[in-house]
Amino acid sequence: MKKNRGLWVIIVFLAHVAATLFVTGVIWFVQVVHYPLFSQVGPATFINYESAHARLTTWIVAPPMLIEVVTGALLLWWRRPSGVSAWLVATGFALVLVIWLSTYFLQVPRHTMLGKGYDQTAHDMLVFSNWLRTIAWSARSVLVLWMAAQALK
Repeated sequence: MKKNRGLWVIIVFLAHVAATLFVTGVIWFVQVVHYPLFSQVGPATFINYESAHARLTTWIVAPPMLIEVVTGALLLWWRRPSGVSAWLVATGFALVLVIWLSTYFLQVPRHTMLGKGYDQTAHDMLVFSNWLRTIAWSARSVLVLWMAAQALK
């Protein structure tokens, strides 16, 4: 029974690392390429573009974000791999909360505004506020790689 639990800890941990690294790559693409190009779409097609963006992006980011938060909670409150520092797991989970709060309170409202038509101020605030998620996910990537290094010792 104990071996099976150890296997589950490894699976949870690897899923956590994979989800974090995947979403970090996506957020950098979105921040540097995708969001800045919103201003190039043009007013005639922007509403359809924003709607498609929101729908399609959700399919890409929602599953790894859910995996990240669930596995992060399991690592924090259930069990973490031996050798992995509790403070790294806690700090990483705090950053997940920052990301989710930023998404809900900063990015989603900007997308709602942009869904009604292109607005330069909403676009500028979307790009600016998204740096919070970009930095938080980048820091998370460093933390999960540090945790992986600890687990491999």
